[in-house]
Amino acid sequence: IARSNAQRQEIKAAFKTLHGNDLVDNLKSELGGKFESLIVALMTPPIMYDVTCLRDAIKGAGTDEKGLIEILASRLPNEVNEIKSLYKREHNDDLEEDVTGDTGGHFGRMLVVLLQASRQQGIQEDLIQSDAQALLAAGEQKYGTDEGQFITILGNRSNAHLRRVFEEYRKLSGYEIEESIQRETSGTLQEVLLAVVKCARSVPGYFAESLYNSMKGAGTDDQNLIRIMVSRSEVDMMDIRTEFRKRFATSLHKTIQGDTSGDYRKALQLLCGGDDA
Repeated sequence: IARSNAQRQEIKAAFKTLHGNDLVDNLKSELGGKFESLIVALMTPPIMYDVTCLRDAIKGAGTDEKGLIEILASRLPNEVNEIKSLYKREHNDDLEEDVTGDTGGHFGRMLVVLLQASRQQGIQEDLIQSDAQALLAAGEQKYGTDEGQFITILGNRSNAHLRRVFEEYRKLSGYEIEESIQRETSGTLQEVLLAVVKCARSVPGYFAESLYNSMKGAGTDDQNLIRIMVSRSEVDMMDIRTEFRKRFATSLHKTIQGDTSGDYRKALQLLCGGDDA
């Protein structure tokens, strides 16, 4: 666990050379439960791990919308493109077709927009005002909601641009964009739009909140907890810890301590790193 993913790949290759069998298969036969899921996830290369999570989200029993939303809302355009081509190579299926086959309506359309990985770059000064007005006209000022307008603007503008639009929107309407999305949309469309807005504001902030929600209250959403801790461990874990501390007046390390146990807890705490007491 203290190794980087690249080092884990080398260990895996060396193990096969020495022992003639697969380290991950070996681990699976030795371990069980959540700890096994965590270790197997750690032994998977990052883009491959995203592909596996998406495949499971689509092909598992029912659709794991949470997994689909989290990955597609937070990954960078170049990562989404890598995910699409690896998905095709591994499963001989088209990710976009699988997503549309498994989701529907405006939710499906938003995921397809995110899968295009063609967010504009930078801030388009001349569009800030009109984007904010278009969002206002599509929701708060309309009887019913023009979901298409939300999908187009939130799905295609850069994060930096969206942050300016949200500021303008607040000045125009007196509302935060999140409040309007909560009033104007529902279900999985609302979830994906809110995820996109939160990621535009701060990706580490989005993950800090998701981690908190995975552990607060009775029971733990281990699937979510594992996915975030593994996929962000070498990306922005320090920033997530900082955001977590700021938002929830406790540390991520302590929250894991109180919510998990045994080797599983130890491993998660190692991924987390220090305690920001």
